[in-house]
Amino acid sequence: MPGRTRRERGGLWRHRDFRLLWAGETTSKLGSNVTTVALPLVAVLALHAGPFTVGLIAAAVWVPWLVFGLPAGAWVDRLPHRPVMLLCDLVSAAAFLSVPAAAWLGRLTVGHLVAVALLTGTCSVLFTTAYRVYLPVLVPAADLPEGNAKLQGSESVAQIAGRGLAGLIAQGVGPVSALLVDAATFLVSAVCLRAIRTQEPPRPVAPRGTTLRQEIATGLRWVVRDRYLRPLALFSAVANVALTGYQAIQVVFFVQVVGVSPAAVGFLVAASGVGGVLGAAVATWLARRWGTARSMLISLLTMAPLGFLIPMATGGPGLILPAVGGIAIGAAVVAANVLAASFRQTYPPRPVQGRVVAFSSLLANGSSAAGALLAGALGALAGPRGAVWALMAVLLAATLIIVVSPIRTNRNLPAAAVQPQVRPAS
Repeated sequence: MPGRTRRERGGLWRHRDFRLLWAGETTSKLGSNVTTVALPLVAVLALHAGPFTVGLIAAAVWVPWLVFGLPAGAWVDRLPHRPVMLLCDLVSAAAFLSVPAAAWLGRLTVGHLVAVALLTGTCSVLFTTAYRVYLPVLVPAADLPEGNAKLQGSESVAQIAGRGLAGLIAQGVGPVSALLVDAATFLVSAVCLRAIRTQEPPRPVAPRGTTLRQEIATGLRWVVRDRYLRPLALFSAVANVALTGYQAIQVVFFVQVVGVSPAAVGFLVAASGVGGVLGAAVATWLARRWGTARSMLISLLTMAPLGFLIPMATGGPGLILPAVGGIAIGAAVVAANVLAASFRQTYPPRPVQGRVVAFSSLLANGSSAAGALLAGALGALAGPRGAVWALMAVLLAATLIIVVSPIRTNRNLPAAAVQPQVRPAS
């Protein structure tokens, strides 16, 4: 039919460069989730590491967000995005290839694993920041919610599939060999990025005499002072405290308190990933039907409170409660993330987009460590079930941040900021 739009004919699946970005990022996320399981297994099985060492390696992945999170935004605003992403993919592939190489030579150490975690974590900071502001270069602003939904949905699928695949590979050929899969996925991502044809527009030149510190301060002011960016950043940070805390304690809760078998634990842990797929699938439809702001509120208010079903879990039929609760909070948070990501990619002026994304990501990822520590403390004080109750209350508090913000008064989040210009700090 001559009048049919691209959306009606298949949407962004018919957009060649978006398909390449999606394929590369999805493959890379699959490999990263393999490594989430495989790297600790290497430490435990190959190096006989204890809990403290495993925790140190896990923490090393997040430390770069605290160190480089803010400068990364300014660097990305100065540099073309695709070369930054390509370099990060290649360095990460080389880092993960070094682990099996060192193991086969009999030279693998804990220090090597920590160094790999730090290096690939740093690459993740730069890649993630550049990738989130690169999508608007490829697709029109009107298609950003659809693009983010597809990327978030595939990320949730990769989380489920990658962690299961890691166990199979580690069982079959050993955890060291499983890291070869992640190295290969980074190379696939690099090939896909290299094949993209869209040319990036020239990067804006910073005013003469502007320092990196001043550029970082400008990005901070955008998030802290803006009536929409500020509550969204706070929501992400507080929600991550709850979600990361729950992830840290859920296995202990299900095994020691509810008495769930290891096989059933796998299904219950995967519930939030299933919910994430559902949330990504419906986010764009909700936005078209009710508006972006109202859809965010509706998703959070109707589904996030169902997280309180999780600490009500009992054996047998009572396991339906945590399954439903996990699916609900996964769907709510991912739907909100899709809408928030699209907003951050269009609302701030292009010269500060990288810094806005980086600061928001810094708050979200930095709060992950706090969530794990909080869960451990609550578990020791109130027991695992009490800790889950408290963490679901924290998630509800995150939802209330959106409810009391100016977002509640709008049908849609604004398309562009009202500030006429961005001035560097004096």
